[in-house]
Amino acid sequence: MSLPVFLWSCGELPARGTEVEFTGPEARHAVTVKRLAIGEQFLLIDGRGTGVIATVTAVDAKDKLRVSVGEGVDKRARKPRVTVVQAIPKSERAELAVDLATQGGADRIVPWQAERCIAKWGGKAEKAVAKWRNQALAAAKQSRRFSVPEVTELATSAEVAELIRGGDGVAVLLHEEASVPFASLNYRAAAEVVLVIGPEGGLSPDEVARFTEAGAQAVRLGPEVLRTASAALVALSALGVLTDRW
Repeated sequence: MSLPVFLWSCGELPARGTEVEFTGPEARHAVTVKRLAIGEQFLLIDGRGTGVIATVTAVDAKDKLRVSVGEGVDKRARKPRVTVVQAIPKSERAELAVDLATQGGADRIVPWQAERCIAKWGGKAEKAVAKWRNQALAAAKQSRRFSVPEVTELATSAEVAELIRGGDGVAVLLHEEASVPFASLNYRAAAEVVLVIGPEGGLSPDEVARFTEAGAQAVRLGPEVLRTASAALVALSALGVLTDRW
């Protein structure tokens, strides 16, 4: 069974051969939920692709461990880098969308207030973004990722258009009315892929026009119309096959 994963949030990972104190919310989870005991091992990651194997040497409190730091481990950065622009789903599916995109390997997640979003964050944006970031961390640990996807602040359509225009690669709009197959584009040569996922009500004509003018391509992912919460995972899985990400 794979080792459990916890995030080290105190700067650079500790060096091999040292013994350090591991505290805070992540340590509390290790003690009270995972119930790690003396002699057990886990992966301590920096959230950017690198980790170390840690062995518990003492449990000092409900949120404090002493650990001995062993060998370092890392996972190669997957190419191309993928940014998921996710229209805000309805509340019960919002965190599911982040969870699935993280499991699928998204490098960055941009919450987007699309025209047809049922959910409106308004003054709750800061709190909502924090929830998305917590969900991304939880999903990264669950899927044994060494990197935690960046979750940005809430973006407007104008900001998404600028993201597309300033990108270094391929940007696609998953659009049920598109005729171009998702698999027909050359993703392998791109440094970055931007996936724009519309809301439950779909992309508006104005959004399609704005984003295609900025350089995006409207594509059809497959014969079925996917829920907004699962579309990123399906697209990321397809990219895994079409590029060197898998």
